[in-house]
Amino acid sequence: MSEPLRIAVYGPESTGKTRLAEKLAVHFHAPLVAEYAREFWDAHGAITLGDIPGIAREQWRREDGLAAKADRLLICDTEALTTVIWSDLLYGTCPDDIRRGADQRCQHYALYLLLDIDVPFAPDPQRCFPDQADREKCLRVCRGALERRHLPFELITGDWAARERAAIAAVEGLP
Repeated sequence: MSEPLRIAVYGPESTGKTRLAEKLAVHFHAPLVAEYAREFWDAHGAITLGDIPGIAREQWRREDGLAAKADRLLICDTEALTTVIWSDLLYGTCPDDIRRGADQRCQHYALYLLLDIDVPFAPDPQRCFPDQADREKCLRVCRGALERRHLPFELITGDWAARERAAIAAVEGLP
């Protein structure tokens, strides 16, 4: 079996990534790799810098496990660059081995769906940046990480229905 096309649903918090990833997985009948950091937070009540390597490696393990069983597509509700970005934003650093791993792994995604901040912020105990200026900064950081690495991405904007339509079209446009 060949490697599936990995689709990363990516971007700032409170932009509908999980909702969109779930809808894409259903639409394309594809496996969904859930966000392990959220599960970790729910179980432990917080995430520290020391938790980042374990969270990253478990996310990678789960993704690779589902990729081995997937057919054409694998939908990822986060990916390696996200772990690095959040570590940098929250702690001012990221372990070097995780940064190197992310730089290698990000090359394996067929498409990043970068979700814009043009939807209302929904409060959640796990969210850190409700301020509009902070949301804009997060979007710039996320987009910059893709552009610096020359990774394929589509900016997804609009209301929930428009986001779903645009994301489906972007995925259907893949070779």
